[in-house]
Amino acid sequence: MASPPLPSQIVEFNCKVMEEKLKSLGLKVKHHDENLRFLKSEINAIEEVCVDLAIKLGNYHTSVAAVATNDTSTEEAEQRTIRSILDQDKTAAALVCQLKVRYHERTSNMPLMKDILGFVATLGKVNDDHLSRVLAEYLGMDNMLALVCKTYDGVKGLEKYDKDGIIDKSSGIHGLGRSVGKFLNGRFTVFCLENLRSFSGDVNIDDPQRKLILHRPRLPGGESPPGFLDFAVNMIHLDRAHLSCLTASGHGLRETLFYSLFSHLQVYKTRADIQCALPLINDGAVSLDGGILKPNGSFCLGYSKNLEVKFPVSLEVSSSPENIAEMEEQVKLKNWEKERLLEDMKREEDLLKQVKELYSKKKQELMDYLTHPSLTQTPRDSPPICSPATPGSNPFGAKSSHTRRY
Repeated sequence: MASPPLPSQIVEFNCKVMEEKLKSLGLKVKHHDENLRFLKSEINAIEEVCVDLAIKLGNYHTSVAAVATNDTSTEEAEQRTIRSILDQDKTAAALVCQLKVRYHERTSNMPLMKDILGFVATLGKVNDDHLSRVLAEYLGMDNMLALVCKTYDGVKGLEKYDKDGIIDKSSGIHGLGRSVGKFLNGRFTVFCLENLRSFSGDVNIDDPQRKLILHRPRLPGGESPPGFLDFAVNMIHLDRAHLSCLTASGHGLRETLFYSLFSHLQVYKTRADIQCALPLINDGAVSLDGGILKPNGSFCLGYSKNLEVKFPVSLEVSSSPENIAEMEEQVKLKNWEKERLLEDMKREEDLLKQVKELYSKKKQELMDYLTHPSLTQTPRDSPPICSPATPGSNPFGAKSSHTRRY
């Protein structure tokens, strides 16, 4: 006759059953958590696409409105910027601009002039006059008039010095200025493309403008803050000739020059939008109504200056109406997909809540059983207790053809 199980064996068996149940519930919790993370990532991806489409649609409608209300062509806007640079007398930018415009045949083959790509103010365009003004004010006149050289040899050729470190006014840009009756006064800024620290992230190769892939600011719910338009570095429009200008390491103007100038500067519609998004701003922000928040956290208040040099405003409509209609349909489809995913998330959250509650309950039952084990009652949901020596026999030795169940 088989011996009945000892009390310690019963407790051990029951604990094992309860632990297995907890383990099973824990796996269900993990499963629902993973489902929620997956759904959240899908929603974030959809929102990213929607934001991109919204920016493109906004740029299109802005361009259309500007074309309808403005008689100034893009070429005229560029000429206006060049004239404003020429008006900055005794600056390096004005001198180089004059040499390129009025003495082109005489200076075009000079190594010094060939290495100068242009000026910050002329290498990029924007599609809104308010954006042109606030970005110019953010950078300041020195940066807007800065020369941009392709190589460090070009930078060295701009200025020569004697053995005492005194500028040689008969050579470099100073010598060229004297040859046309122009003299420089004060310092000037020069950017060297091959020496600038380039953007280390990825570039959107499918975008004709090769915009940088940056992580947009997000509220706790995953959506972009109200009024956020884009990063300033991606709102600069580059001409085809400037898009093809690459450094020896293969980096373009956006990844080098404009990223060094703007970094992750965010652009919003209004000052109020900036104030609401302050916790999400790390590298400064500007708004179309003139708000400026510097990367160091300081605010620029008061009236804006009368800006003499600004970025040209490009009034070209970048997309055709057919493409716009397609993008609008994409937005509708993505919003529908988002709604379905949100419904799935709600179901998963409800299931997760139920499983967690059951897990907590079973865990408490196990703790209670370990504290006050019952030898006469098997814990709920556990199978019948059988003698480990003779499975299927009566654990208490009763002469019965049936196994007793609890």
